[in-house]
Amino acid sequence: MRTGQADTEKPRALIVAGPTASGKSALALDLAQRWGGTVINADSMQVYRDLRVLTARPTPAEEALAPHRLYGVRPAAQPGSAAWWRDAALAAMAEARDAGRVPILCGGTFLYFSALTTGLSPIPDPGEAARTAARALLQEIGPAALHAKLRHADPQTAAKLRPSDAQRIARAWEVLSGTGRGLAAWQTAADDPAPWIFAAILLDPPRESLRASIRQRLALMLEQGVLDEVRALLAQTLDPALPAMRAHGMPEFSAYLRGTLTLPEAVRRTELVTGQYTKRQATWLRHRALAAPERTHRINARYAGLTQFSGSFLAFCERFMRDSD
Repeated sequence: MRTGQADTEKPRALIVAGPTASGKSALALDLAQRWGGTVINADSMQVYRDLRVLTARPTPAEEALAPHRLYGVRPAAQPGSAAWWRDAALAAMAEARDAGRVPILCGGTFLYFSALTTGLSPIPDPGEAARTAARALLQEIGPAALHAKLRHADPQTAAKLRPSDAQRIARAWEVLSGTGRGLAAWQTAADDPAPWIFAAILLDPPRESLRASIRQRLALMLEQGVLDEVRALLAQTLDPALPAMRAHGMPEFSAYLRGTLTLPEAVRRTELVTGQYTKRQATWLRHRALAAPERTHRINARYAGLTQFSGSFLAFCERFMRDSD
């Protein structure tokens, strides 16, 4: 890594991270209103404009309370990537800084955060032919068989992937076939971290609290018309391997609309896969750092308002926000 500019010369940005349904968006909005911030999306599914309800994106009323960036900015037919997001986030952060606002990066896609805080591997575009071939092969033989092929051709990358993780397995095959080099090999040469100082607020609620929150969120989604949203996306007849088509709840509610699942079973399965994902998110956060220890504040509860927090938390925020001026 190059040393870059001194910390005293770098602008500051705040990260609000945590598992799905931990209250990140509400916390980021309250901080933005209190200290003059711009909320910047760091969730790989909330970038899709077709999925406002299914991904629990901030509502128009919430977005009106403080500037929000990178929410609903891509159609489902155009997959996002960590490299695209990093460039877009850096532009949004610079815009906020130039406006005298604090960039507040909010989400649960930790690869996105890492792309800023530790750098991103400079993987070249494998090309449309490689992408199409990888998706076709995934459809033909399934993720487990494609993982087995990857394990034979690129064991270093395959060892990092679960055999059921269709999206990442197809991506790994696409990179290998399109560039002649495996993902793991590319990842040994990461770009420099972004030239910013980061502080991180990490929400880590108890499992039972998250489960209850996920159930409440699913009930609210049904009231808000999630089935109409899923139906509209299905009508586009998109490639089922696209990231937006694999959003939590999309396969399950699609199966209900096609008549192969009952609605209670679709809800139950969505709750299950979402809960499994939050467990992986929490594990990631407990074993990796997004900011220096002295600039990290961990909260073992779901966010329910700034009044639930101690004076030390508010002092932590106040100190960092004021230093960003």
